[in-house]
Amino acid sequence: MADNKPNIANKCFVCGPDNSSGLKLIFWLDGDICRSEYIPDADHIGYDNLVHGGLIYSALDDVMANWLFLRNRFAVTAKCEIRYRAPAKPGEKILLESSHISTKRLIVILQARATRAADKKLIAEATGTFMLSTKK
Repeated sequence: MADNKPNIANKCFVCGPDNSSGLKLIFWLDGDICRSEYIPDADHIGYDNLVHGGLIYSALDDVMANWLFLRNRFAVTAKCEIRYRAPAKPGEKILLESSHISTKRLIVILQARATRAADKKLIAEATGTFMLSTKK
């Protein structure tokens, strides 16, 4: 697992190594899939000892964005739809993955999944539309 991001993401809440309150997730490419792992802790709950859905969303959004970012393509999220399938609890390792669906001009559509590592149960899935930057 190599972290080959330029300095522009160092303060990112999800992946930034310099964000003291961030998740510090590391993303890597595995062929056509972008992957990461997330182990939420007790500070990541919403209610009833369940991981906050916003953090699951953030992790899925970032695994999709990093599918592009790790290929030196810069984009912002234009739209994202998420479907929660099962709850997650603090301390459970969550596997994240994303893949490419389509590209048309400056619009890229990606999909992502979060699964519980222990039993491969699907926690959430998302489809995101990203707008590529024309800046280098």
